[in-house]
Order: sequence, then structure tokens, then C-alpha cells
Amino acid sequence: MLELHSLSKHFGGVRAVDDLSLTVGQGEIFGLIGPNGSGKSTTVNLICGVFPTTSGAVVFEGQDITDAPSHRVVAAGIGRTFQNIRLFGDLTVWQNLWVAQNSVEERQTGWLTRWLGGQRRGRDYAGELLKFAGLADRANELARNLAFGEQRRLEMARALAARPKLLLLDEPAAGMNAEEVSQLATRIRALRDHGMTILLVEHVMELVMGVTDRIAVLNFGQKIAEGAPAEIRSDPAVRTAYLGTADA
Repeated sequence: MLELHSLSKHFGGVRAVDDLSLTVGQGEIFGLIGPNGSGKSTTVNLICGVFPTTSGAVVFEGQDITDAPSHRVVAAGIGRTFQNIRLFGDLTVWQNLWVAQNSVEERQTGWLTRWLGGQRRGRDYAGELLKFAGLADRANELARNLAFGEQRRLEMARALAARPKLLLLDEPAAGMNAEEVSQLATRIRALRDHGMTILLVEHVMELVMGVTDRIAVLNFGQKIAEGAPAEIRSDPAVRTAYLGTADA
């Protein structure tokens, strides 16, 4: 579904992403891990059109979307969350979903079609997302008044409001406690069970090892390993670069 071909991004003399190639298959939960500064979030930003590439290509469902503007990437079927929460704090939980939903539907169908036939369908879907995120009783609360874990869940629900085929999760467990991480794992598996493809960037190893089908490991912008969670866990290069030394 998603293919990165020799993808690179240089900031001056810094090779943030360096000749990265990987493939994420449809219906897969693919993990992307590595130390801080290894290029994970930069990779997500290249996929989403936030940064222009230095070289290489991003292909989604056979379509070259390299350096496409972010709105085109969303319209193609890619949604994302952010490392640092970027909700509309002065809008309600419901309104955050409505904005995300309508920004995509307006480009696809136009406002008149949405007004005549799509409003109820949109409300129903937003209601489902609120239940999925455990926020049904917080729909009319301002987003800035939510607890941190609730804001994380709203951010995921907002990404889902655009009905993506591929969901990029950029450190969704950051700042969560153990119970919240467990609930997040359950939600991620449920999304895959409903046919969604997920690229998970994360530092919380219990989450990554517990939900992913395959993992790629970055270090200094380069891929140093790729494989099933058990293979990654036992890889000496990975243990040295990220999980600790082989003797630890």
C-alpha cells in the first residue's frame, strides 16, 4: 500500500533520512522505531508532504505522491496524528471531529451535496468515533479542558474522521500511563481488524512489540534492521542502537 523508495531528507549537512526504502502492506500494522533524532518523525512528515524530499519517492496505492501538498495526501487516503497534540482547543470535542470530516468531504463532494445528503451520515460517523475514543460523554466539552489522555484519544478520532485508508500514528502513547497504553493497543488492533493499515512511530516498546506485524529500525536516518517483532527484539544491532547493549 505504501512504498518508500530511497527516500532522503537533508537539512544542510544533516542527513535526517538517508536512502530509506520500505513497504507497508495493506492491513498491516508496521512499526517504525529508533532513538531520538533517528529520522522517524521526519519520515512521517515526508510522507505527509510537510517537508519536501531531497531525493527518493513516496508511492501510495500505486500513485506517486512525492512532495504532494498535505491536503492532497489526506484526500488520497492518508491520515495522521502528531507528536505534539494539535487540537483546536477552543472548539468542542464534537467540533474538532466536524472540522476534520468536512475539510475532506468538501473537497470530495462539494458543500451542496453535503448539505442535502451528508449531514446525518457525518453525524452518525462522528458519534461512532466518539464512542470508539471513549469520549461520547465529552462531546460538548472544549478540547483544551480534556485530560491529556483524552486529548490523545481525540487526536486519533480526528484523524479517523477523514476516513483514511492508512493511519500514521506519531508517538501516540507519549505521556500515557500503563492503563492508557493498554487501551491504545486495543484500539489499534480494532482498527486493523476493520481493515485499516497503520504505520506506528513509537518509543513505548511494550506497545510496539505487542501490536505490530513488522518493524523497521532507524538510526542516524538509515534503516539498520527490519523484521518481525521477535527478530527485532533479538537483533544485536538494534539492542546496541536502541534497546540497550547485547549484554544488558
